[in-house]
Amino acid sequence: MKTLFRNGLVIDPSTKLERVTDVFVDQGRVIYIGDNLEQMADRVIDATGLMVVPGLVDIHVHFRDPGFPQKETIETGSLSAAAGGFTSVVCMPNTKPAIDTVDTLRYVLDTGAKLGIVKVYSSAAITYGIEGCKLTELETLSEAGAVTFTDDGRSVMDPHLLYEAFQRAAKLGIPISSHCEEHRLIDRGALNRGKVSERLGDPGIPAIGEELIIARDILFAEETGARLHIQHVSTARGVQLIREAKARGVRVTAEGAPHHFSITDEQALICGTLAKVNPPLRTAHDVEAVIRGLQDGTLDVIATDHAPHTAEEKSRPLDQAPFGMVGLETAVGLTFTNLVHKGKLTAAEAIAKLTVQPAAVMGLQAGKLAPEGEADITVIDPDKEWVVDPKGFRSKSRNTPFDGMRLRGKTVMTMVRGQIVYEELNQ
Repeated sequence: MKTLFRNGLVIDPSTKLERVTDVFVDQGRVIYIGDNLEQMADRVIDATGLMVVPGLVDIHVHFRDPGFPQKETIETGSLSAAAGGFTSVVCMPNTKPAIDTVDTLRYVLDTGAKLGIVKVYSSAAITYGIEGCKLTELETLSEAGAVTFTDDGRSVMDPHLLYEAFQRAAKLGIPISSHCEEHRLIDRGALNRGKVSERLGDPGIPAIGEELIIARDILFAEETGARLHIQHVSTARGVQLIREAKARGVRVTAEGAPHHFSITDEQALICGTLAKVNPPLRTAHDVEAVIRGLQDGTLDVIATDHAPHTAEEKSRPLDQAPFGMVGLETAVGLTFTNLVHKGKLTAAEAIAKLTVQPAAVMGLQAGKLAPEGEADITVIDPDKEWVVDPKGFRSKSRNTPFDGMRLRGKTVMTMVRGQIVYEELNQ
């Protein structure tokens, strides 16, 4: 299908393009970017007042497949991604069974290719069963298509095992993605340790439990020369540790999640377990530090940590409900509302952290809008005001603390390989 986007603000951070122009797509590829394109198109989309950007890239999602189809599947997760404007995603390995063998990895990749309407990539576990006891066959998993190694949901606590994993990953050129949590210190608690946890009678999760592993893994990366990607940074001192490591040349990248730059632990007083996430929502001081980290480049990436759970699971008491919230369909709204419209990031800076930068971290051929490249395109209305209504989510799950929140900025069209896979334009 030949499609022409007319008069949109085209932003491609990879080439620093940011101007009102046209984009012509044919046979699944971007053919031209320029003014007054007169090619015969099957559809002309008036993008006046809209942003036409590379398809968004989320390098941290949980699609729960295999093992938990009641929460999400690769198919429904990809529908949710498309609705959020994401055309490429990286799945985490804490499924059942874990993505710790070539067979399971191939199942995820093959299912993504067959049923996913977006491009589905996958991580692989560092240890079998994500149990921290025995390293997986990292080399074989890399050859089979894993783009990163992680025991996401847990940290590998054995330093001998982890040191070997860093050494092997360094040789492969594949990043280690680190969920930072000192489990011997964080063995209970549902919320950030502080006034809110005290008020709700929760033991609390101390910030230092995250920061100790950030510091440890930075040292492993520095020692081995491996690439380290630190997931969902939530504390002010964690941001500072990464900033200092980058300053001395450590090969470390990091991500901030929309919930960690948008709300504090006080949200738990409003919506209870829907605000229970790991790492937890922190204080206003930490939120500001995450934002500063995004501003100065300490945090390279915005990633959702999309983590679906059933309504029954989230209705359990605070100490029994699972950690996690869905995030794909609110990410653009939260980014524009809390960063772009508040002057914390320019639109181009925000788009970079949602496209070319996460793609670069994971070595994906994605996140760019260039002639002859595949036509993965997201159209954003930066001023569209809307109210979050989980009943309309494409995800199987509805566990969000943003229910009823008014946001400004929304994905209105998503195109993958030249095919429109999500649309809410009135044209």
